[in-house]
Amino acid sequence: MKMNRKTFIKKTTGALLVALPAYSILSCSNDDSTNGNPDIDPSARDCTANGANAITISRNHGHTLIVPKADIDAGVAKEYSIQGGSGHNHNVNLTADHFAALKANNQITVESTSGSAHRHDVTVACA
Repeated sequence: MKMNRKTFIKKTTGALLVALPAYSILSCSNDDSTNGNPDIDPSARDCTANGANAITISRNHGHTLIVPKADIDAGVAKEYSIQGGSGHNHNVNLTADHFAALKANNQITVESTSGSAHRHDVTVACA
């Protein structure tokens, strides 16, 4: 059977409409990743001296988060982009209570905003 141009374009477009959302969903099914420095003794971590970062991001595929020490010292609610090397963005919102916990060198876990039909749990700890 010979395929004409119109049929080829329809079939190619249909395949792309199925493949692109499937790729986006599958790329989000990766395991959690560790972004922090696991070699640092947890008792040696100090948010006010070193800031903080995401030590895990659930189902991660390139997202990152770094919280500067100045933000921890300020203790004012702030929104951060975690796009990193991912092809799409999410944001996480840290409240004054989150910053107080970090200032006391405790880790926190927050949920990201939705992007590409999914969210991430982000665990932040002192660097």
